[in-house]
Amino acid sequence: MTTTPLASVLFVCIHNAGRSQMAAGFLSHLAGDRVEVRSAGSVPAEQVNPAAVEAMAEVGIDISAQKPKVLTTEAVQASDYVITMGCGDACPIFPGKTYLDWALEDPAGKGVESVRPIRDEIKKRIEALIAEIGAKQEA
Repeated sequence: MTTTPLASVLFVCIHNAGRSQMAAGFLSHLAGDRVEVRSAGSVPAEQVNPAAVEAMAEVGIDISAQKPKVLTTEAVQASDYVITMGCGDACPIFPGKTYLDWALEDPAGKGVESVRPIRDEIKKRIEALIAEIGAKQEA
């Protein structure tokens, strides 16, 4: 049985290597196929931040195979929610989308000890987002 996702979510940060990858990992893990998940960066890095990969592995989520992707207008247009995490003015704005800006510390250049609190804050926000998406569907 194929189900249509309740919503599609795009996470955007500058390098698509830390915050947006952790957020996408949590949303995919916690919402499964109920939500379509994308992530992108305005200036993508070469690889996902190893400290972010390690921090996520500690909570049982493997993001090691993910690759940073460039932000495209098409990705924004295809998403119901666009969640920015410090991408500045690089995100195109389209009517009818829900835009959220999550002010989160950038994990770039930090060790796993410093990334854990960022990871934990992202998880809280993802859990709230899943509840919001569910509430909108029931309304």
